[in-house]
Formats: sequence, C-alpha cells, structure tokens
Amino acid sequence: MFTFLVVMTVIVFLSLVVVSGVRPAQTRLSVFELERRSKSGDKSAQIDLQREQLLPDVMSLQRVLTALLLVLTVLLSVTAFGWLIGTAVALVVALEYGAIARVPIIQHKSQKLYEHIEHHALELIKRFPFIVSILRNVPSEAHGIHRGIDSREELQHLVDQSGSILSPDEKKLIVHSLSFSQQLVSSVMTPRSVIDSIKKSEFLGPLTLDELHKTGHSRLPVIDGDIDHVIGTLHLQSLLTLDIKRSVTAEKAMEARVFYIRQDQTLQHSLAAFLRTHHHLFIVVNEFRETVGLLTLEDVIEALLGRKIIDEFDAHDDLRAVALRNPRGNNHPEKREDV
Repeated sequence: MFTFLVVMTVIVFLSLVVVSGVRPAQTRLSVFELERRSKSGDKSAQIDLQREQLLPDVMSLQRVLTALLLVLTVLLSVTAFGWLIGTAVALVVALEYGAIARVPIIQHKSQKLYEHIEHHALELIKRFPFIVSILRNVPSEAHGIHRGIDSREELQHLVDQSGSILSPDEKKLIVHSLSFSQQLVSSVMTPRSVIDSIKKSEFLGPLTLDELHKTGHSRLPVIDGDIDHVIGTLHLQSLLTLDIKRSVTAEKAMEARVFYIRQDQTLQHSLAAFLRTHHHLFIVVNEFRETVGLLTLEDVIEALLGRKIIDEFDAHDDLRAVALRNPRGNNHPEKREDV
C-alpha cells in the first residue's frame, strides 16, 4: 500500500510539473487581424483565430488542473508519509514545482506533449460550454494581453472605436493619413471637363483680366490650340503690375516651365514632387500624354487632412472626361518636366 501511494504521489507530481510547464501558443496577431485574414480565406489564420478565441479558457483550465494536482499531491504525500514528513514533502512540492516546470528541457517536453493533444483540448472546451462558463470565472494571464497593430485596417478600426478619446477632426486626419499613400492622383485631380485655361495668343487686356479674376483661380494653364498642348502657366498675381496699355499676350506673360504627372501616380509621390519643384500646379496626363486633369498642392493637402481648403481648384464631383487619343505631339513644350 505504501509503495502504491508513493508511486501515485510521484505520478501526480510529474503530472503537476508537466501541466505547469505548458505555455499555450499565442499568435502575435490581434483577433481583429486574424478575423480579417480569415474572411479572406487564410486557413492558418482560421486555425489561429480559433486557438486565440479559446486561449483564455485553455489557460483557465490549466490553472484549475494545476490547483487540483497540487491538492492531490499534498493529500497523497500526507497519506503516504504521515503528517510530519508528508507536510514537509508537500511544502517542498508547493514551493518548487513551478521552478522545476521552468527547466528548459522539462518545459520543452511539456510543450511538445501539449501540441499533440491541443486539438483534443480545444474540442473538449467547445463540446462542454457549461464547463467553460465556470472556468471563465478563474483568472488567467490570457486576459489583457497587449499586442501590436498589424494592418492599416486594424488601426482604422481602433480609431473608429476610440469614442470621445479622439476628436472628429483627429479621427478624420488619422484615417485619411492611413489611405494617403495608396490614393492615386486621378482620385483628387480637377477633371479635364472643368479646367479653365487661356490660349497663348490671348491678349491680356482689361476685359480678359477681369474674366480671369472671375474664375477664382490664381494660376491657369496656357494652351497651344487645345488642352492637350499645355505650354506654360499663367500666374494671375504677376499680372497685377502688368501695363494694360501694352499689348501683352498670355505666352509672353506666362511661366514657360510645365510640370506633368501621371494619373496613376500616388498622392505621396505627388506631394514629394510639389516639395521638390516648389510648384503649385501639375498637369495630369495619361499614358498617351493626353491631359486628363489638373492637380494642385491644395488638392493633395485636402486629401491628407480630409477637409476642404477654400482656395483655388477645389475638387469637382463631375465625371472625368476621357481625352481623345492623340499619341503624337501631346504636351511636349520646349520647357517641360515630368515629375
């Protein structure tokens, strides 16, 4: 009988060490990110999501088993060795089982064993929800685990759920900043159909100047025949000192430098180009160098801030006109520059 009790005590003690040495696998991804990837059909994410959702219950079950095995070890020790020696053995076990379980080789073996039975443990938890509801009342380390942010979507979700912590303007700024680098020039440009321009041969007399100021723009593209042949930029501010008694054409008063940007470039690229060129107006072209719109620095800043700037070239809601194909000679003035 004594031998049997000693053997049982050793077996229960070893079980206690093994259970204590297990560290249930935790993914580095958040539940939100796992759910997002699962919806896109990622099988490994679906498995990790199930494991993550049941992790608190697994760790609670581990704590319950640890407590039961510890109590059973104490009872068997006292029964096998008597009150005095049994109490001493039980005290040593209670104080040292955790340290023994953390020995690398023991922890490694315990983890390997758990990995083999993890699927069955998870199935058991799902099959007996009433037991799970009791276990959830047992504190576990799984609650309150803090992880990093793994995607733009997750950060945007956190911003949306922030309540009154962030002001509406702060939320809007963060959300628009997240999508800024992915937005294309074509999404914010002033479309071709509403571009105001001036022909190079136009004389800048009083009536013309009055019409130009009524447009509300401070810069206008100067064209040679049509909008597909932009040859310069007319700055209305520079016309304030213009001698209207002299016959000056738009071509003579314009800035000859013209900056072009592709409609499929990102806003991040365009902002860098604005800063590099110190220019405020780009002509937007397609792959055939046909003009499809205008892009201003204000357009880019509005997209970044998520709010309108009451200034020149505000974005329109009109459908963008499709330019006629003319692969030869489109937008090739002498002083042009692609950004």
